[in-house]
Amino acid sequence: MAEIPDDLIRLECAAETARAKMAGLTGDEYDTQWRAWREASAAFQAAVTDHAARDDVTMSRHEIEQAAKKAVRHGQEDPAVE
Repeated sequence: MAEIPDDLIRLECAAETARAKMAGLTGDEYDTQWRAWREASAAFQAAVTDHAARDDVTMSRHEIEQAAKKAVRHGQEDPAVE
């Protein structure tokens, strides 16, 4: 499998970290963190789409997204679980 660019890994890691921070929050704190997670997730999705559109990339958008998520999620413990 082709290597996933570091910027995609960093963006997915940021989205996962923001998601994990929602654990245990309620009310306004949850809503604020949910927006932060959505922004981080949207940035990752946009970067995946941009990367997949490059002429020199042979992986599908889905394959790129899944490879980045696998690299992040399997490379660390779930930060939401303590």
